[in-house]
Amino acid sequence: MNTELLRKYSGAVPRYTSYPTAPHFHEGIDNDTYRQWLGALNHRNRISLYLHIPYCDRLCWFCACHTKHTLRYEPIAVYLEALKQEIATIGALVSPDAVVSAVHFGGGSPTMLKPEDMVSLMDCLRRHFTFGLDPEISVEMDPNDLDDSRYDALAAVGMSRASLGVQDFDDKVQKTINRIQSFEQTKSVVDAVRARGVHSVNCDILYGLPFQTCETLKKTVDQIVSLDPDRVALFGYAHVPWMKKHQSLIPEHALPDIAERYRQMTMAGEMLKQAGYRAVGIDHFAKPADTLCQAVEARALRRNFQGYTTDTADALIGLGASSIGRLPQGYVQNMVATGEYQRIVGEGGLAVVKGIELSQEDQVRSHVIERLMCDFALDFADIDQRFGKASHSVRTQAQQFAAGNSDGVVRMEAGIFAVTERGKPFVRNIAAIFDTYLGNGRGRHSVAV
Repeated sequence: MNTELLRKYSGAVPRYTSYPTAPHFHEGIDNDTYRQWLGALNHRNRISLYLHIPYCDRLCWFCACHTKHTLRYEPIAVYLEALKQEIATIGALVSPDAVVSAVHFGGGSPTMLKPEDMVSLMDCLRRHFTFGLDPEISVEMDPNDLDDSRYDALAAVGMSRASLGVQDFDDKVQKTINRIQSFEQTKSVVDAVRARGVHSVNCDILYGLPFQTCETLKKTVDQIVSLDPDRVALFGYAHVPWMKKHQSLIPEHALPDIAERYRQMTMAGEMLKQAGYRAVGIDHFAKPADTLCQAVEARALRRNFQGYTTDTADALIGLGASSIGRLPQGYVQNMVATGEYQRIVGEGGLAVVKGIELSQEDQVRSHVIERLMCDFALDFADIDQRFGKASHSVRTQAQQFAAGNSDGVVRMEAGIFAVTERGKPFVRNIAAIFDTYLGNGRGRHSVAV
């Protein structure tokens, strides 16, 4: 890849797991607004639930999630009581005719929960929401937390998808990011969840880590492939020490430059494709029979705060401190500070502190950016049908960008604005041309490659 092209299209832009992106949420969206949005959900709506567990028994220095380190279980137990209160409060506002189709436990480390607390939490969800017949239950897992009783509890709550963060198995890389996790540990988790009937296993790999090289990453990818996961996520490490202070513990001189990050990304991607996985979007790979690949073929792939998904629910309800939800009308985000979150929900209130209501223009651009991130193309006949005259401004932007682009990263023909193979690594930057919020100075972002 041409170095000049890399520099031109790898600037810092959002990951576009939402639009508008989180830095543009504001305090104008309050609890009264959220109550109205929740109350509007009805029998025509399917919903998914995201539960945030903001605790870890170790702090990985690469992590950019909202979490905190604790070696005591007492703070977790107190937090879970508040989380159950929030579930009860929100469940009472949502019509029982709106059916839950998916639940995702994220963090932090949800697998830190005691087995009985995991079961109790799922029981609470089922008491306060109406569940469909076969909801997808996914859990982010830390191999260092797990034992037989926790595996059994996860089976009891119906876990159907296990997500394991691996990052890199190289000893030096692991020590530098404070994430010690052996291949043997990881394999034991995969074997244990499959023995309990989990039908899908996802493994996460990071490139661009300190002291990481193509050689160390190659070995990690080979080891991951030997585990035969159903999906693999290949993420670029986002170095954002201005947002996450613990990342300053990572020596910046040990981070690979843009050219090396690109080599690592392309090498790992090619290895996964040679192993029989298909590329999905910018950073996922899945077996051909996986539902992600089916969604790609049907142009039904979606993107949300968990990344690429087949979840087509009308609303994502976020539960827990810092969690973000999306409803048809817009986005909401809960209080980040766990103590204040616990006080608010303990008093029977909603913990929403900011969000954004989607204008018609936002809805058009949200759809356009999601389709670019998922399909690498925009079909303007489809967009016109969906949005009518409201889509004309983005069509004009696309035509102007395609006409003025001499780098071969996009093409426009027969009403289709398409990202070329040359342009796919830079689709975040291409999507950014449709982002009307980006230039207002709010938020700093990681590099796009």
